[in-house]
Formats: sequence, C-alpha cells, structure tokens
Amino acid sequence: MKAILYFFSAALVLSSCSNQTKEPAPSPLAGTWKMISATTIKGKDTTVADYTTGKEFIKIITPSHFSFLSHDLNRGQDSTASFVAGGGRVKLGEGKYTEYLDYCSFRGWEGGVFELNYTINGDTLTTSSVEKIEKLGIDQLNMEKLVKVR
Repeated sequence: MKAILYFFSAALVLSSCSNQTKEPAPSPLAGTWKMISATTIKGKDTTVADYTTGKEFIKIITPSHFSFLSHDLNRGQDSTASFVAGGGRVKLGEGKYTEYLDYCSFRGWEGGVFELNYTINGDTLTTSSVEKIEKLGIDQLNMEKLVKVR
C-alpha cells in the first residue's frame, strides 16, 4: 500500500512539473536601424551614398519581417525629392539573414530574395549582399552601415 502511495505521490509531483520551454534569445538584428552609408559596386563603378545629410533611411527588423523607408529631408520640395519603401518576410541566422522583398515602391524589385552577411560591433550593423535581378539587369554588390536606434 505504501509503495502505491509513493508511486502516486511521485507521479503527481512529476506531472505537476511543467515542461517550460525557454524562448530563444532575441536576435541582435531585431530593432530599428538608421542608415549611415551605402556602397554599391557594379562592375568597375562604385557609388557611395551618405545618409547623414539631406536624406534618411531606416530599416526595421523583427523576428519574422523587415521594412525600410527612405526620404529626402527637404519634404520633397526640391530636386532631391525622393521616397522609397519596401519590406517583407525575413529569416534570421547567425552572421547571415535573408530578406524576401514582398513589397517595394520600385515594383520590379518585388519578389527578390537577398541573402545578407552581417556583423554587429557595438551599436553598428554592417551588411553586405549581392543584389541580382536578371529581369532588371541588376547584378551588384551592396554594403551598408547602419546604427541602432532602438
């Protein structure tokens, strides 16, 4: 009788212990990032864009999605007028992540899949990726430097 009582007591104690699954640590990529500069290399041509004056660019990354927004700082009132936006699904990894561009104000880019290599040093995110969209004749290396906003 005591053995049965011990068995049921042990079973009760063990069944009351929940299988708590520990949530994975949040990705260091998650958050809002402000672009500092972008370098594009296409063939022998290199273009460097400075995002610290005249325009802004932010990228928002969550565990499942990303978005980006860019605009001029003159409220579209002069020849520098610009607005670009896009976003979609994202797959985060260690040192690499993949953007699935589902939406973009440059519609020809929609459906693009871009694998980015990245490093984070303090509050600075540096990415590099090959952007290739055959139907648009795009085949270029893109390198970006962003700083964490939150």
